[in-house]
Amino acid sequence: MYDSLKLLFIIGLCLMLAKCGNDNVLPKPSGQLALDYPEANYVQLDTKDCPFSFQVNEFARVLSKRDCSMKIEYPQMEATLYLTYRPVKDNLRELLIDGQKLSYDHNQKADVIKDFPFANELDRTYGMMYEIEGNAASNAQFYVTDSLNHFLTASLYFYSQPNYDSILPAADYVKKDMIKMLESLRWQN
Repeated sequence: MYDSLKLLFIIGLCLMLAKCGNDNVLPKPSGQLALDYPEANYVQLDTKDCPFSFQVNEFARVLSKRDCSMKIEYPQMEATLYLTYRPVKDNLRELLIDGQKLSYDHNQKADVIKDFPFANELDRTYGMMYEIEGNAASNAQFYVTDSLNHFLTASLYFYSQPNYDSILPAADYVKKDMIKMLESLRWQN
């Protein structure tokens, strides 16, 4: 009887060892968020009644207001870029303070606020772009002026609770559009 139990034990052990021998356990590959945004194709946005024009991404939807302010919507990303135009009338200092204050109001939630000066002597455009890292309400802003007649600000907002890691790809996409706006901005007097 012991001999038959030994034989059964040896056969069972051999079967288990044979079964476990060829399985290679590999770790799962790290996952990447797959967000596919269309390649940016820029067209000139000529604002007939406003004293400026610039290039805008065809992917975006532009909604204008009477006072030359506008909303540039990115429906697929659930984001909007708000542009506000103000004429300069001996109030450039106040407009500059407001433009800078707007970015630094996000200081409580921001991890880092990077500022990038912008100057285009040929087209008389001077300003500053801000990239705001962290869970702030706005992730990018700029102001630009000709220092004499015109002042334009822009702020990017998403329609969700701020979560910097989740919106980073979309924010980077729109930041490139904002840089293109700054570079292509032309004042009309």
